[in-house]
Amino acid sequence: MIRTPFNTGWEVRPKANRFLEMGGRATPFRRVTLPHDAMAGTDRVPEAGGATAFFPGGVYEYRKTFAVPDGHRNKRVTLEFEGVYRDAMVYLNGNFAGQCPSGYSVFAVRADDFLRYGADNEIRVECRTHQDSRWYSGAGLHRGVNLLVGELVHIALDGVRVVTRDVDAERAVVELAAVVENEGLTTTTVDVRTEIHDGSGKVVASDTSVVTVLPGEPATVRRRLYVPDPALWSVESPALHTATVTLPGLDEERVTFGIRTLRLDPEHGLRINGETVNLRGACVHHDNGVIGAATIARAEERRVEILKGAGFNAIRSAHNPLGRAMLDACDRLGMLVLDETFDMWTAAKSDFDYALDFPRWWERDVEAMVAKDFNHPSVVLYSIGNEIPEAATPHGSAWGRRIAEKIRSLDDTRYVTNATNATLAVMDEAIAIARRRVSEGAETMGVNTMMATMGEVLAELATSELVTRQTAEIFSVLDVAGFNYLENRYEHDRELFPQRIVVGSETHPTRIDTLWRLVLDNPQVIGDFTWAGWDYLGEAGIGRIGYADEAAPAGQGIAGAYPWLTARTGDIDITGHRRAPSYYRETVYGLRTGPYIAVHRPENHGRKIVAGPWSWPDVVSSWSWDGAAGSPVRVDVYSDADEVELLLDGAFLGRLPAGPDHRYRAEFDTVFKPGELVAVAYTGGREQGRATLVSASGPVRLSVAADRPGIRADDTDLAYVDITLTDAHGSLHLRHDRPVTVEITGPGVLQGLGSARPDTEEPFTAATHTTYDGRALAVVRPTGPGSIGVTVTAPDCAAVTLTVRATAPGD
Repeated sequence: MIRTPFNTGWEVRPKANRFLEMGGRATPFRRVTLPHDAMAGTDRVPEAGGATAFFPGGVYEYRKTFAVPDGHRNKRVTLEFEGVYRDAMVYLNGNFAGQCPSGYSVFAVRADDFLRYGADNEIRVECRTHQDSRWYSGAGLHRGVNLLVGELVHIALDGVRVVTRDVDAERAVVELAAVVENEGLTTTTVDVRTEIHDGSGKVVASDTSVVTVLPGEPATVRRRLYVPDPALWSVESPALHTATVTLPGLDEERVTFGIRTLRLDPEHGLRINGETVNLRGACVHHDNGVIGAATIARAEERRVEILKGAGFNAIRSAHNPLGRAMLDACDRLGMLVLDETFDMWTAAKSDFDYALDFPRWWERDVEAMVAKDFNHPSVVLYSIGNEIPEAATPHGSAWGRRIAEKIRSLDDTRYVTNATNATLAVMDEAIAIARRRVSEGAETMGVNTMMATMGEVLAELATSELVTRQTAEIFSVLDVAGFNYLENRYEHDRELFPQRIVVGSETHPTRIDTLWRLVLDNPQVIGDFTWAGWDYLGEAGIGRIGYADEAAPAGQGIAGAYPWLTARTGDIDITGHRRAPSYYRETVYGLRTGPYIAVHRPENHGRKIVAGPWSWPDVVSSWSWDGAAGSPVRVDVYSDADEVELLLDGAFLGRLPAGPDHRYRAEFDTVFKPGELVAVAYTGGREQGRATLVSASGPVRLSVAADRPGIRADDTDLAYVDITLTDAHGSLHLRHDRPVTVEITGPGVLQGLGSARPDTEEPFTAATHTTYDGRALAVVRPTGPGSIGVTVTAPDCAAVTLTVRATAPGD
């Protein structure tokens, strides 16, 4: 069937009360282009809770009018939704046509019975979100919609699947299966032509066969094609091929795939094309920061580019299936994927979450995920769930077996895991032990100590016989045991379960040096996925840095009270700027040889920190601290070198050991004075590298830079414009934040404007936003071809304008 994007011409509003609408009091519709997040522009309220970033949710109504030619009368017309959050109800010309409870599953609605041919038609989609997510979900048609039109005899939706059956240096054996459907009334015999093209478009294998298709009985055409001298897909060299299946005069389907092999064993770990690959993994939520949950293709591609540039080679979708746009980017750029099905099964984590629908809909959602993923070479692991509370019970293990076997029945070419937090199985015991220990020293025990106590108890129980026994069955149904915060079991299980292969499916960022050493030393541990690779909206403040001397709302703990917005965890902030832990991780991975300077804010020197396990110290790579001259300050230098020397304007401040024996850190206490701060790393007495920070001085200037000078003039592309406050030499003015205003001229709109400030009441949908640590980000979406002007203004700064050229596809 011919797939056409169906993303323009939509309107949206909060769902109307029909009786109020009759009285003329309904909220008007406004025009939008998909993908679209209906929640992003709504007001946040403290009562909504920090899990969803204090967004209250709501019910939304989308509609679109579209013409259907009379020639479609004897064709098959289908609408495909790549993801609607949530509980989607689809109506065509006022009639119920389909639904999908999941907010992340692809689903299709057959339109034929409801259409008016040779006339205009209306589609309406209702969706709702309310206390059904543990993070910012967004709302609405947050992924794209497609219109599919086909003849009565056609290739089925997602009906072409490609598998590499065998590879050597001379040739690859590629098996292609195509499902042909006949919705007519008579038996039909058709030719089926298949071709495989390499990355340059050259045909490298082809075949023609014949298939007879009975009415109502799909036929599968399965062919083995032999590709000579195949270019293999890998992280380092993501070579892609294209398979085209043609029913001459009737239909054509084209899919992209990669030729690669996967092997798994406890001695070599995960091997791709025969080479062991340790997964340097990032857990990522699905939101795109200042544009909310809208999964516009360029936003997904940019995230993959930045994550890979920061040293990651794998992502874990947390905690829902990824969209096609992200998978496409991972294929093109060489990023491995652990795609996750569910955050809950039968036990709810929020009052109105997917657990209410899981028993009836889980199979359909598993089928949708596998159909979406099957041809993507980036996908190497399926996860059947995340921290499922009932997973370590007998009935929960039975559910796990059902899901795992369902996946295997659909795709036996990848591996199955489950992100298991085994301490959930013994949480009652852990709470009882922790309470006893806390009560024994409650009078003198601070918040940090209480949290550390709970952590100690969970660590002790992780390797207990109780956990071993209760998780035995759920781990036995998997190809790879997913351990969430269970690194204490890595070496323990190597002895106890020598056939068990493990992945650190979720780990604390502050322990990456220890965790990565465990991966390197234990071949059965195939990788580590940090929480999180990219900061996200919701779970507000789980990575917050607090101080013992500050007043905090009763019962707040580490989480952030309103107006906290982001989790404040992750190597990369919500604008795409790399934070200090990103450079530390890169050093631990052995991918960075030069030192990195991370400076603690002088105003916090000497204060007692209150922090959780997802909290990175509040450090910035800057030596611009106006008003702090003469104040004590701590400087951390991340390095794998033997020693690090610190200099200020050439004056020696000290020389300290670094490297793995010192957790890749040299920690200097000094006094702030503006100037040039230099860190020099030495190994074996020889300089290995150096880093320099220069204090900003003089007037504040606006600086703007687009990620690319030219973009596509379609609904899949965006221009990202970095806005910074600098001096005349380009040094960042860290302490001179001010509101910046963005004006767009030409064929474009401001899709989002914001900063990485984790606690703010400023929306991302306004034309003015205050910088944070001297930075902000504007996202521009094209509305047509031509020159888009972006003008940025700020108080006491000269205005700056740049131009982005939007070019129509094919020009």
